[in-house]
Amino acid sequence: MTELDRELDKDLDGASGRDLSSVKSAERTVRILETLAASPTRLTLGELQDRMGYPRSSLHALIRTLRELKWIEADTTGSAFGVGPHALLSGSAYLDLDPAYPFACEALEDIRAAVGHTAHYGRRDGAHVLYLASRERRNMEPLVSRVGRRLPAHVTALGQALLAALTLDEAQAVLPLTLEPYTPKSIRSLALLHGELEGIRGRGWAFERGQGTPGVACVAAVVDYRIPATDAISCSMPDYEATPEEIQRVAAAVVDNAKKLAARLRRAGVR
Repeated sequence: MTELDRELDKDLDGASGRDLSSVKSAERTVRILETLAASPTRLTLGELQDRMGYPRSSLHALIRTLRELKWIEADTTGSAFGVGPHALLSGSAYLDLDPAYPFACEALEDIRAAVGHTAHYGRRDGAHVLYLASRERRNMEPLVSRVGRRLPAHVTALGQALLAALTLDEAQAVLPLTLEPYTPKSIRSLALLHGELEGIRGRGWAFERGQGTPGVACVAAVVDYRIPATDAISCSMPDYEATPEEIQRVAAAVVDNAKKLAARLRRAGVR
């Protein structure tokens, strides 16, 4: 626990009922934004209440305040809600302040030039992976727009590579007891996942086919500038292009560029 954490705990111990109510409202506000951000569609007030379990009156008041501050916005009917433009400003500020981000963007350009496929850069967030940057392959319809998305780590090559960078105990500590499937090909068993992670540790890169997105295959490797690794890069391609030869070619390029990126970050003093 840091000194700041101890000070915050001390402040909360002496807080009044009104102060604690404000803390609860702040937490609910964040949870609302996270729920809306994670949803592929806008959500009605009733759908939000079903997912979150908050009292309708307090939920309505928070939604109204967030709309006024432009953190969320409604559809044309005014009955369904999604994140608003100020949420984008906050996310952009995170990337602007991330010292690894500009180096990672250069690495994605290098990978795309080397193999011709879409390249991604992501960071583990507990049992999830957050996509921070992408470079789409040229002369082809984009496969998936993932920047800003947060997906379960076990259904993505990025996430599996990062989970493999943990010890067995560390991985078990962050993974849920039940693995949520995204597609029929998603890994649903913790035992199968740990077996896959062991294979990744042995070969040095992760590969998944259709586990997170139907029809898409992906290769990933961690960027070892932190211990344990927090970041990884990947290349995704249409499933029909993922022949054994192509997988090996792409994996070699991904691993090579991940090592180069890690070395650049360490030389720059990024930790």
